[in-house]
Amino acid sequence: MKKFNFRKVLDGLTAASPVGSSGGGSGSGAGGSVHPGGTAGAAGTPREEIQETLTSDYFQICKTVRHGFPYLPTALAFDPVQKILAIGTRTGAIRILGRPGVDCYCQHESGAAVLQLQFLINEGALVSACADDALHLWNLRQKRPAILHSLKFNRERITYCHLPFQSKWLYVGTERGNTHIVNIESFILSGYVIMWNKAIELSTKTHPGPVVHLSDSPRDEGKLLIGYENGTIVFWDLRSKRADLRAYYDEAIHSVAWHHEGKQFMCSHSDGSLTLWNLKSPNRPFQTTIPHGKVQRDGKKPESCKPILKVEYKTCKNSEPFVVFSGGLSYDKPCRRPSLTIMHGKAITVLEMDHPIVDFLTLCETPYPNEFQEPYAVVVLLEKDLIVVDLTQTNFPIFENPYPIDIHESPVTCTEYFADCPPDLIPVLYSVGAKHKKQGYSNKEWPISGGAWNLGAQTYPEIIITGHADGSVKFWDASAITLQMLYKLKTSKVFEKQKVGEGKATAEIVEEDPFAVQMMYWCPESRIFCVAGVSAYVIVYRFSKHEVNTEIASLEVRLQCEVEDIITPEPETNPPFPDASSQLPSLKSLSGSTNTVACEGTMKDSIPCLSVKARPVRMPPGYQADLVIQLVWVDGEPPQQITSLAVNSAYGLVAFGNCNGLAVVDFMQKTVLLSMGTLDLYGSSDPYQRQPRSPRKSRQFAAGLTELSDSPVSLELERCKSPTSDHVNGHCTSPTSQSCSSGKRLSSADVSRANRRGPGRPPFRKAQSAACMEISLPVTTEENRENSFSRSRSSSVSSIDRDSKEAITALFFMESFARKNDSAVSSCLWVGTGLGMVIILSLNLPASDDLRQSEPVMVSPSGTVLTLKGAVLTFACLDCMGTLTHQPYEVWRDPHSADDGDKTRKRKLVMHSPSSSQDMGDHQFAVICSEKQAKVFSLPSQTCLYVHNITETSFLLRADVVTLCNSVCLACFCANGHIMTLSLPSLRPLLDMNYLPVTDMRIARTFCFTNEGQALYLSSPTEIQRLTYSQEMCDNLQDMLGDFTPVETPEAQNRGFLKGLFGGSGQAFDREELFGEATAGKASRSLAQHIPGSGGIEGVRGAAGGVIGDLTRAHALDERGQKLGELDERTASMMASAEAFSKHAHEVMLKYKDKKWYQF
Repeated sequence: MKKFNFRKVLDGLTAASPVGSSGGGSGSGAGGSVHPGGTAGAAGTPREEIQETLTSDYFQICKTVRHGFPYLPTALAFDPVQKILAIGTRTGAIRILGRPGVDCYCQHESGAAVLQLQFLINEGALVSACADDALHLWNLRQKRPAILHSLKFNRERITYCHLPFQSKWLYVGTERGNTHIVNIESFILSGYVIMWNKAIELSTKTHPGPVVHLSDSPRDEGKLLIGYENGTIVFWDLRSKRADLRAYYDEAIHSVAWHHEGKQFMCSHSDGSLTLWNLKSPNRPFQTTIPHGKVQRDGKKPESCKPILKVEYKTCKNSEPFVVFSGGLSYDKPCRRPSLTIMHGKAITVLEMDHPIVDFLTLCETPYPNEFQEPYAVVVLLEKDLIVVDLTQTNFPIFENPYPIDIHESPVTCTEYFADCPPDLIPVLYSVGAKHKKQGYSNKEWPISGGAWNLGAQTYPEIIITGHADGSVKFWDASAITLQMLYKLKTSKVFEKQKVGEGKATAEIVEEDPFAVQMMYWCPESRIFCVAGVSAYVIVYRFSKHEVNTEIASLEVRLQCEVEDIITPEPETNPPFPDASSQLPSLKSLSGSTNTVACEGTMKDSIPCLSVKARPVRMPPGYQADLVIQLVWVDGEPPQQITSLAVNSAYGLVAFGNCNGLAVVDFMQKTVLLSMGTLDLYGSSDPYQRQPRSPRKSRQFAAGLTELSDSPVSLELERCKSPTSDHVNGHCTSPTSQSCSSGKRLSSADVSRANRRGPGRPPFRKAQSAACMEISLPVTTEENRENSFSRSRSSSVSSIDRDSKEAITALFFMESFARKNDSAVSSCLWVGTGLGMVIILSLNLPASDDLRQSEPVMVSPSGTVLTLKGAVLTFACLDCMGTLTHQPYEVWRDPHSADDGDKTRKRKLVMHSPSSSQDMGDHQFAVICSEKQAKVFSLPSQTCLYVHNITETSFLLRADVVTLCNSVCLACFCANGHIMTLSLPSLRPLLDMNYLPVTDMRIARTFCFTNEGQALYLSSPTEIQRLTYSQEMCDNLQDMLGDFTPVETPEAQNRGFLKGLFGGSGQAFDREELFGEATAGKASRSLAQHIPGSGGIEGVRGAAGGVIGDLTRAHALDERGQKLGELDERTASMMASAEAFSKHAHEVMLKYKDKKWYQF
């Protein structure tokens, strides 16, 4: 354990180890729940030694679990014995789902789309067929499923696979119409092949097309039904290697389904028809129906419908069979939604779906195909949802889905992650969220109930919060690597609905998704929650267990600053105040927002983007809006989006900033305390001599969450690019005080503003989910090259020459030393900017809590300015012992409690005041991290003790100060994919791993760290990927992951004497004898290539204890015996051949022995 002495740290200021990276991020203030610690201070220098317990041995990165709906699903499979479900995707991923909490993710290395999945039923294994014509065998008996074998077809494309129950031979149909057979254990092709030209009649002149269906007869396993795309059906006898019968239909076949007795089968066709065939009369179908076709009056065949893509035919012992199919709707209703049709007897039920159907499966009581199937549910895989329909009830209700597959219900725009939060929060949030549960679900238990999982050693509560494009916010219980929704908050309910034809003052401002959540800030202890929206508003929420009916308080803030003089640049000065007639109030009526709608043709001014409801609003238990703060238009310019947000419940303040400046609002008194341009926050402490200039040459980027349509460089990129060199929105701004605006105006200003944005171009575009954003690396124009994500940017100082705007990128409330050599801590707001500047504002709060509602709060610059390289991302504070100190907070109390006594009304604050922490020392440490470097300052002396240049060629997207193993560290995520941790306070590198390439802006926007070594990001538009950077968590992960242990296979029903006698010879069918190498020979080596899997020893161990292991060992011994026998045979054959050669040579010698050379 290394000790650090602060007396000698100045000798080590050069300690810095640059790492590579590329891009820029908008950081939020320090997040997460931290443990309280003391702060204190009289001026002085650090004297104590701090023992840092964290070493590199504490860190290791690995993915833990993936939540959400599988992105772009393509295939579905179900194990009816283990009751587990597998879903394959277009990106080569496989998700295996069991009972709630059992959720396994695996990925094909090739990334090829999954075409089909087949479980080895109750064997703990899965076969996947991919679009790159490869078959893979997955071992599911280990915690992390891995591939045991792969088989890559070289000359033919795979179209369909079928694995009979309790068989080790897989039938594989191809695009050429051939059917191959693969041994599942060795994953080697058999020499037995059903060629298409032998399957069809010799007189047929055309190719039958690809194989679209393969299945063995339920009555006789020695008969294989092959369906070809052009409508040809062949019933192939595997023993005699010939076709028993052939059937032809003039419409293309999409799927085939057997009756369990094996005497009939049903086909679905491209004209929306279903044909039922009898093996005794294969010349024509004995029944043809078009379920959704209109019956013609003249008795003709019903008109064609859309193709029936799949049909399943399931029998019941005590009722009519179920026929379930997808598609087949009439063409005359083009707007009808995708549907699943259930035919039960004469009843036809059509279930309309919200999304296109990818696949469906009927769940049955038995895995044996030759028994009554007794279907009880239908699993329907949609493009963006998973639905299970209950077949046991006549109205076919759906099951309530226990999986968190509705993360993407509205596109995710931001995320926050809180580990080790107060334990009472989860039951409280669940209790208010449970009241909004939907009714009408099936009362049966969720049928996908296989697998098992353990809680493991991890017991602390975790909460994930997701913000969405429709303004909704979801709170999720994420404890013990599970995910369950607790509570949903709709932030849009505080605003009036936008009506078509409404005044241009609101209708033209926002195109789509005006309520998209851009930033969130949550204090778990006080339960204060704050949201910043894309339409430049902030909503403060308080939590209450009681329903209320009240008006929503609202404020409007004018946050705009002008530096328009392009003719004669002048040094930065505060412009004189305008006359009283131009002063505009920024404090609105508290009862609601009554917008001043500008007349048509006039310039918009003092108008917010949205209208707050002016009438009393019913607020159910949960989070209730306490205050809405909106930025307003100024002189025809829209308000710019909010780039930083912080709330403090103890101070009763909310602070937010954008590229124009900073606003501080007292949400207890509902007043604006500060509304000031960034440059004016410095006062006389501005370290740079800036020249005011007009940014008219700069292009206006108005939306932070935007579509990728305007240029090769995504507009979203601009939001996430380093503010160091951002072309930030619009023009530079001048200070505005609480109730007045000021600034120098030029006569040409109006014209320049009108031209800056195109005619009729709204300032806010559609708020795309963080999921839809991609990095556009190719750049062509000079401007795009300037703003390219991948370029290496210059330092903060040089960027001032290009931009006079300075965005507020980080905010942090804390008890700190505001000025150099202060003797005591005081309430402060730390402000970080896009140019790497840190400004400390002093907060003068009323001395007693009794005066808090009446006495004003004063906010003033302290004159302290600190500097870093790159945009500031995060702040944190350590006490003199190196312990992370919590921000002051108010202990939660219900604002609408029935008990209104004095004890209830009095606020209980946790301030960490000097009086309670004198024994903790006389100084503290401020940790500040920018996109380029991290610094630790000693306060109040403001000495920079440590500096670490994190990256020179790239930039950080996210940085958080987190607790781990009762210690603290700085966790960083870099744009080049590196995840790093640094010790505190010495900033020693502990971990640096190139782990997660930033392939699109979704990762950059949603990545966040939290305590206890946890992190997450949105891996796809529909999925959250959690990972850990803790070695302890990696070690314990195996105990927490779900596993799929085989269960007892149900016994087959007794077939009875007569059925056994006349039911066919399927029981005597020996596939091994027919398909084995001894009989069928070897397949051509050029046809397919066997590739050993990466499952390795773990995969072998996982299979060793069960049936597959026994089979593998038996097969290995058998194979060894076969090889020894073959060797003996070859030896004997070679000896016989040698003997024959010797005899023949002797005969030749005798024949020519006496002849001369000229006689030859």
